[in-house]
Amino acid sequence: MKLDLHELIASPGGSVGFSFELDPEGLDFEGVLAYRSPITVKGSVENHAGLLTLRALIEADLLCQCARCLKEFPMRLRKEAAAYLTEELEDEDNEDYYLLEDGRADLTEIARDALILNFEPRLLCRPDCKGLCSKCGKDLNEGPCGCVEDLDPRMAALRQLLEKE
Repeated sequence: MKLDLHELIASPGGSVGFSFELDPEGLDFEGVLAYRSPITVKGSVENHAGLLTLRALIEADLLCQCARCLKEFPMRLRKEAAAYLTEELEDEDNEDYYLLEDGRADLTEIARDALILNFEPRLLCRPDCKGLCSKCGKDLNEGPCGCVEDLDPRMAALRQLLEKE
C-alpha cells in the first residue's frame, strides 16, 4: 500500500492514519503453518518539525508448530513497527529511514521489513517446553520417558561399580 504524504509534509504537527491488510505471500517463517486471520496493519504517520515518524501495530492469528515438541499451537502475532520517512537519504545504510517516492510511503515494504526483522527465530508452544526425547521421541512435557541416559564412555567403569552395589 502506498500512502500519499504530500499534505502531511507541508503540515508540521499533523498526522495521517492508515489501516490495511498485508498479503502473507513471501512471509515464510519457520514454524508458521498457517495464517488464521489476515495480517492487519494499523497506525499513523506524524510530522514532528519536518521529521515524518511512522508507528504501526501489526497483528494476525497464526497456527504454529513448536520447535521443540512439534505440537501445533495457536499464536497471536502482535508486533510494533516504527520508522522514519524522508525525501532524501544521507546514509543509505540506516535501516530506520525509508525513502519516500514522489511523496508516497510504501507501507507494505515497511510492514514486511518489521515482521522479518522482529520475528522470533524459534516458536515455542510455551517457554518451558521440554521437547522430545532424542532416543524414543516421547513428548517430555507429558512426563519422563524411561530411556537410560547415555553416559560418557569414560565413565563406564564407574557405572559398573555402581551397578554391582
